[in-house]
Amino acid sequence: MRDRESKRDKISPYSSSLTDAEWAIVEILLNELLPKKKQTCPQKWGYRLLFDAMLYQLKNGCNWAELPKDFPPYSTVYWHYKQWRATGVIIMVDSQAVKNTCLASLQSIGSRTFQCLGREM
Repeated sequence: MRDRESKRDKISPYSSSLTDAEWAIVEILLNELLPKKKQTCPQKWGYRLLFDAMLYQLKNGCNWAELPKDFPPYSTVYWHYKQWRATGVIIMVDSQAVKNTCLASLQSIGSRTFQCLGREM
């Protein structure tokens, strides 16, 4: 049981990995966007580690099979990636993260005009 919990809660040490603050935002989005499933057994791998593995692959452009061994098996990561992409979760999380970044930037500069991704906000 402890081994399963430690795998699920593991944090990856790579530059592509999310910080705790970033993960707090993404975790809320994932919980809202992922379809609710009846869990018949505990999840072996946590969403954070799966998401970090996806980010690692996307950032480094490696083959799925070349993911470092401290991530879940590449077949597991790729399966979740395909599921999340097919349901639009990956796109929605990415676009919401961009919006959050732009809004945070707007709040930090006050009333000055800020352009985000070519659009005036």
